[in-house]
Amino acid sequence: MLRVLAVDDEEPALGELLYLLRADPRVRSAEGAGDATAALRRIGRALETGPDGDEAVDVVFLDIHMPGLTGLDVARLLAGFARPPLVVFVTAHEGFALQAFDLKAVDYVLKPVRRERLAEAVRRVHDLVHATVPSAPPVVPAAPEQVPVELGGVTRFVSVDDIAYVEAHGDYARLHTDHGSHLVRIPLSTLEERWAARGFVRIHRSHLVALARIDELRLDGGATSVRVGDTHLAVSRRHARDLRDLLMRRAGG
Repeated sequence: MLRVLAVDDEEPALGELLYLLRADPRVRSAEGAGDATAALRRIGRALETGPDGDEAVDVVFLDIHMPGLTGLDVARLLAGFARPPLVVFVTAHEGFALQAFDLKAVDYVLKPVRRERLAEAVRRVHDLVHATVPSAPPVVPAAPEQVPVELGGVTRFVSVDDIAYVEAHGDYARLHTDHGSHLVRIPLSTLEERWAARGFVRIHRSHLVALARIDELRLDGGATSVRVGDTHLAVSRRHARDLRDLLMRRAGG
């Protein structure tokens, strides 16, 4: 069972998050911290005692916008330790998914937090924690996440790993793979949140792209675009700089 630290400077939001976490049967304990300083003190005690100590913390659920140090700052500090707790960002802002992915966050949950969405984040953390326990037996890799699509009355299952990019269609989204496309009734914003930890990044209000499937970044007269296979997709100014930085860091190892 998981030992959780939740960090949010807004007391009502922290209370609601703790309530939902404590109701999850996979959570052994859930503590709260009202700012980054208190969180770092608590995490420091956990790191001193080690993963098997009484003060251990398995995962930190981090708000991003807080006075003083932000949640992103805290995650950057934790990345410098040999065995830091896992990180899940919980935020009202969609625009930090790129940074969260770059900091190797397990998940990126948008406020207001829905019970089922938080349960999915807890499941991901639970699977990672138990997969890395040294004394555990070999773990059989989980099957790739799949998306059900309807084709003429037949339901097929498309692996997320096969999706190169996603195109917004109102409350629907079109999934583009190497073998065709499929329309599903899921908003692009939902897929952005759900697949941030799987390497999908928003490049435009109309497109979500698998970072690993970007073959080329092109700058032309101030406009930015990417090539995914044979398809060229525009990158909005809002996302261009973060995308360039992220691709360069990946290319540099």
